[in-house]
Amino acid sequence: MAMKDYSDEFKADAVALYESTPGASYKSIAADLGVNRATLREWVLRDRERRGVTAAAAAAKPTARHRAAVPSADPDERVRQLEARVAELEASERKLATERDILRKAAKYFAGETNW
Repeated sequence: MAMKDYSDEFKADAVALYESTPGASYKSIAADLGVNRATLREWVLRDRERRGVTAAAAAAKPTARHRAAVPSADPDERVRQLEARVAELEASERKLATERDILRKAAKYFAGETNW
């Protein structure tokens, strides 16, 4: 199978998508983007090395939490629950924005490729 040559911009977008997706796996993001899982992993590891991110800090990546909101009688606990939910929603918004940007760039690229 021939090796594909991906642009640096595409690689950076793929890494950003992986990093901004709570609970993401290389397999799921790679499948969404149509790249090999090992290729995406290599891009992420190179980016982390370039930024000087340690393995421990990378392992601390937040995971997705899908739980039913249980109202708490304690106001402090309720605030903590709401703050956690806001953080989840912000992470989801970042993921969607990154995906949207990737799709826009892909659409622009493919629109330029068609010379009918």
